[in-house]
Amino acid sequence: MKTRVSIIEDDDTTRRILTEIVTGTPSLQLVSQYNRCIPAIKALPAEAPNVVLVDINLPEMSGVEAVRQLKPVMPGTQFLMLTVYEDADHIFAALAAGATGYLLKGTRRTELLEAIAQIMSGGSPMSSGIARKVVQSFSGAPPAPRSADLETLSPREQSVLDLLSKGYLYKEIAESLSVSVPTVNTYIRRIYEKLQVHSRTQAINKYLQKPN
Repeated sequence: MKTRVSIIEDDDTTRRILTEIVTGTPSLQLVSQYNRCIPAIKALPAEAPNVVLVDINLPEMSGVEAVRQLKPVMPGTQFLMLTVYEDADHIFAALAAGATGYLLKGTRRTELLEAIAQIMSGGSPMSSGIARKVVQSFSGAPPAPRSADLETLSPREQSVLDLLSKGYLYKEIAESLSVSVPTVNTYIRRIYEKLQVHSRTQAINKYLQKPN
């Protein structure tokens, strides 16, 4: 079954490139594309795409606000932010609104397709630089008591989580551990289950709370 994808992007060139990537990938199906938020908010719940690619800087309202309005009525849809913003405020605002992943514009085609696949496998893809900013933000927070859930992780799962916390992409984790990307996805799902979290950000947060 194809992954159904919608796009919210006001820049014509970027929207065209994203459209070409989606329509040119056999495993994906383009459901719709919008250059403004309000028409998207009205139509997307009925269209029910699996993944929505969302720009942050949009006319009428930000992509973050659009996700905040759409996520409660589309709980099964995953929102992947594509943006030029790298600051922590935008990153955490998007994640708090319900975004599942956060990639910088200019991400290569292969990385975008990998990110969509990760989202559909239960992952939360982020550009390496973005993940490192998340880690840095958590590192500066006051330490919390170590979660007993971390003790349930196997040595390999701990290795995966450690690399994840350092901002490694799934492909980079797979190469580092000499395993396949689907195997990494399996480890990530197990980690989420054991830590009782639902995103990469939450898993990293729990991991960084452990004492040195």
